[in-house]
Amino acid sequence: SDQHRGWFQSSLIESVGTRGRAPFKAVSTHGFTLDEQGRKMSKSLGNTVEPAQVMKQYGADILRLWVASTNYTEDQRVGPDILKAVAENYRKLRNTIRYILANLKDWREDERVAPDQMPELERWVLHQLHVLDGEVRGAYGAYDFNGVFTALSAFANADLSAFYFDIRKDALYCDPPTSLRRRAVRTVLDELFNALTAWLSPILCFTMEEAWATRHGAEAASVHLRQFPTIPDNWSNPELNARWKRIRDLRRVVTGALELARAEKRIGSSLEAAPVLYVEDPADLTLFQSVDFAELVITSGGKVMTGAGPDTAFRLADVKGVSAMFERATGQRCERCWRVLPEVGTLSGASDICHRCHDAVKGHE
Repeated sequence: SDQHRGWFQSSLIESVGTRGRAPFKAVSTHGFTLDEQGRKMSKSLGNTVEPAQVMKQYGADILRLWVASTNYTEDQRVGPDILKAVAENYRKLRNTIRYILANLKDWREDERVAPDQMPELERWVLHQLHVLDGEVRGAYGAYDFNGVFTALSAFANADLSAFYFDIRKDALYCDPPTSLRRRAVRTVLDELFNALTAWLSPILCFTMEEAWATRHGAEAASVHLRQFPTIPDNWSNPELNARWKRIRDLRRVVTGALELARAEKRIGSSLEAAPVLYVEDPADLTLFQSVDFAELVITSGGKVMTGAGPDTAFRLADVKGVSAMFERATGQRCERCWRVLPEVGTLSGASDICHRCHDAVKGHE
């Protein structure tokens, strides 16, 4: 910024000369704002971007998110295509909050499940929140808004939307309301909502205020009057995190095999499959046997076997000693959860649903 040689320097010299001290404790500066081609903005080039026009088209939070997503220690660029990409990132974050809100409808505090009673997957999410808490606080303290945005965006997209939400939507939609698993999921969603709305509120101030008021009512205190939530240290579990890192690697091999089968029109949905996972390391066998295989890969069944697997099995170069084969699930489709299971049609008076769905429906009667 040219202001290092201008206002910052002149005000510093004058204050030191007249008062014997700097006129500020610290100065946070940014570079020039350029167009998408890296050119200086000027009316003659017609490449200026009017903030008022951006807010009219996208809303103020898009402009704020653009600022947060740039590296302001360098010259930053802005233009129609860049703003369109920022709007897409905003849409994904907003959809994450909307999904959480929708699945917390009618939440009651007596549903809450203690972390030590939760399934491993829920405890893994709590560990991620503990890690993020340190990253977000550190980034805000260093005025690293891009670091905040990058960490929260990656968490929302890769860890939540593409992984945790994808796996747990079956439990949310199909488990009985009183089931431990479903209650644990909703407990985690409550913690996610409290943390994400607080962490994002300095950047997406209007959106987080809207989300907070949607859940707690317009008469509730503003989200901006809250402190960041205190994340308990006992949520930290590096050993569990390491286990689930490997589990996710193994899962990628299975989902890769399923995507190939889908591309070849052999299945339309992963719930039509019951894949076989081959692992050469006995530790991987033990690891995957500790989780619900079908639930994890969103299929109707599946099994894990030791060995190298057939030559035709699907493999990923970065996941050594693991392969997967597609097999079709046997049985009939449950009309409630859509799983293909042999048990569908075996219950009197419930010929089109599985045993779990029968119990869930019966519980509502």
